[in-house]
Formats: sequence, structure tokens, C-alpha cells
Amino acid sequence: MGHEVTRRDMIKAIGIAAITMGLSGIGESQTLGAKPTEGKASAQLGECRLPPLPYTYDALEPSIDKETVAIHHDKHHAGYVNGFNNALKRLAEARLSGDFGLIKHWSKELAFHGSGHVLHSLYWANMGPAGGEAGIEVKDALERSFGGLDQFNSQFVAATVAVEASGWGVLAYEPYMGYLIIQQIEKHQDLALLGAIPLMVCDVWEHAYYIRYQNRRADYVKAFMKIVNWKEVERRLLMIKRIVGYR
Repeated sequence: MGHEVTRRDMIKAIGIAAITMGLSGIGESQTLGAKPTEGKASAQLGECRLPPLPYTYDALEPSIDKETVAIHHDKHHAGYVNGFNNALKRLAEARLSGDFGLIKHWSKELAFHGSGHVLHSLYWANMGPAGGEAGIEVKDALERSFGGLDQFNSQFVAATVAVEASGWGVLAYEPYMGYLIIQQIEKHQDLALLGAIPLMVCDVWEHAYYIRYQNRRADYVKAFMKIVNWKEVERRLLMIKRIVGYR
């Protein structure tokens, strides 16, 4: 008999998704800074800041080169932060003026740039110069969901390489079924599966790999797998386990 999703389940899942996507899973230095605006606009979240890299620009060599990391973080990620803050400002202005003629545009800008900021923040955190091995909790979850670490690696690489055009490969926890899943996100402002909580992401927009790998996306994704910070993946998984548990 299938599991019946209750209202309590939904509220719990939505709550943990909000926590891990927007705050705790990104790190204290990367949260939205509390800078409330005056008047009616004070209900909006404050501006966010570009988080510093948790390592030096050349720390991911040879998997990802220094120049790519610098441009990717300082230009592309910064662009998402600026775009998100601008969308927040424009929406606040619309509330104050009562003119919502461009609400569709600025809502899309908020989703696009906000999602880009969150995913990039996770991307930097789930890589590391030392790489490392998956811990017991992660290995058990991968065994339960995919049949083992090797099977997960094969599916994740294949799915990520096959993302159409630009997008992301994502390992996520799906709280209703209680399993880990692999998602292809081709337009990151459109969630692939609502409620799924990302544990690890791989950026496959061309700016993430083109200087070193040109059009050899598969080589880049395989190199990415060598520098996965499994301690961060397990930290996020344990946080989810403490709050929502496993089915």
C-alpha cells in the first residue's frame, strides 16, 4: 500500500526545503543578509551577498582550472547575486507604487537569479581540493536508492552529461518517498521536482568548463566526480535526517 501524504508531511517537507535551499545548506556567510527596507517593502527579504569561495582559485586543479573558477565565481555567480538583488528592489518599488505592470518579468527575474545564486553556492560547497570518500550515511542512502556508489556514479554522470543545453545535474533527497533521486535541471528557475532537497549539484553551463574542456562535457563531469566534497554532502543529508527522518 502506498504512503499517504498528509498535510503535516507537506508542511514539514516544505519547511526543510526552505531551510536547506536558502539558508543552512549554503553556510552562514552566504545567507540573505537582513537589511529590511522601510515602509511596506519591509516584508521582502533583504539583499544577498556573493559568498567567498571556501578555497583558493587554484585549489580544484587539475579538475577545474584557476581561470575558470575565478571567472565563474567573480563574474557569473556575482551576476546572479546582482540580478536577484535588483529583482527584489524592483518588486519592492512595485509594492510601494502599486504599479504591477511588470510583475511577470520581475517575478521571473527573481526565480532565475535566486535559483542561480542558491545552486552556485551549493556547487562551490560540494567541491573540495581533497575530494574524499562517501561516509557511511551517504553510502547507505546511495545503496538504498541506487544499488550502491558505483551505480549512482554511473547514473549521475550519464544524466548530467545528457542535460540538454545548459543546466545542472542534481543529487537530491525526495522527502515524500524517502529516497535519493538524480535530477536534470535544464531551466533552473523551473524546479524539476517540487519539494526535493538538493544534496549535491554539478553545473554544466558551458562557462563552468569550456576553457579547459571545450565541448568535452563528459570529461568535465568525470573530473568533477573526483573532487566531490562528500563530507558536505553527508552533512546536508544528516541535517535532513534529523529534521524529517527517512521513510
